[in-house]
Amino acid sequence: QVQLVESGGGLVQAGGSLRLSCAASGSGFSINAMGWYRQAPGKQRELVSTITTAGRIHYADSVKGRFTISRDNVKNTVFLQMNSLKPEDTAIYYCNYYPHFTSWGQGTQVTDSS
Repeated sequence: QVQLVESGGGLVQAGGSLRLSCAASGSGFSINAMGWYRQAPGKQRELVSTITTAGRIHYADSVKGRFTISRDNVKNTVFLQMNSLKPEDTAIYYCNYYPHFTSWGQGTQVTDSS
C-alpha cells in the first residue's frame, strides 16, 4: 500500500517562496511518473507539474517559470519549489502518481497572507 505524505506548506506573502515535499512509502515510486496537483477553494483539483522517472518535466502554464519540480529516487521524495507566489496559488497541494492515481494523501495547505 502506497502512502503519500505532503509537507512544507504555510502562510506566505505574495512574491515569497515555499518548498513542498512529498514522501512516498511502499513500492512503485521509482517506476512511476509523479505529479503535483492543487485544489483551490470551490475549484476542481488541477495538475500543476509532472516529472517522469527519466526527469522529463511539464508545468501548467499558470506556474511556468515560477515553480520547479524535482525528485529523489533514493529517498522516494518529490519536491516542488515555488517562487514568486501569487494569491491565486492559494490551495491545498497534493502529490500523486501520474497519470494513474493511487490513494491521495492529506495534502499541504499553501495560503497567501497578503
